[in-house]
Amino acid sequence: MFNKIKMYRFRDEKVKDIIKHFTENPKTMFLLDSLGAMLTAFFLFVILKYFKEYVGMPQTALTYLSIIATCFFIYSTACFCFLKENWAPFIRVISIANLLYCILTMLLIIVYYPTLTAIGILYFLTEIILVCGLVYIELSVTKINSAHKQ
Repeated sequence: MFNKIKMYRFRDEKVKDIIKHFTENPKTMFLLDSLGAMLTAFFLFVILKYFKEYVGMPQTALTYLSIIATCFFIYSTACFCFLKENWAPFIRVISIANLLYCILTMLLIIVYYPTLTAIGILYFLTEIILVCGLVYIELSVTKINSAHKQ
């Protein structure tokens, strides 16, 4: 029991450290988001598309998801390169977009569940978990920023 409590404290401290880092360096949030979107687009369009029989998601769904990820990559890269200040609303936009992407992915898992393989389900659920973690961090950073401005 004590080890579980210790593990949760360690995890909470690490999450707080990550949030603090991004609060102090908000542009790096866009960099992280753009790299994640680029990686997602690559996996969806290149890897999963050619191994679709091992994933079970139709090629059109993979293509649309990769187009969305590419748009997120362009948005986050532009924010990273061009924003000098007032970054919080832009992080809020990408975090909401990321959350909607997760909802869409979950809907696709439900719709195509009969054709998805275990590998496909594992990939998409892992992606949802990672993106939701990023959304949590992004929204926490914007909340802290809003509290500091008041």
